[in-house]
Amino acid sequence: MDDSPTGRRGAAWQRPTACGDGNNCPEVAIAPDAVYVRSSLLPDAVARLTPSEWRDLVSAIRNGEFDI
Repeated sequence: MDDSPTGRRGAAWQRPTACGDGNNCPEVAIAPDAVYVRSSLLPDAVARLTPSEWRDLVSAIRNGEFDI
């Protein structure tokens, strides 16, 4: 069986509560050995991150390293 959320039945995609029912939101699915990220606008385009890469990304976002 494919371990990616796109290949698993009932993938647990989550989005921030701030998005509500919005159409332009980041979505995340966490598997034992990977974290998958996609946009609700392009759900077929999935990025696979290692847990370490995910922690680094979240840390950088929290530290304001991205100009959003």
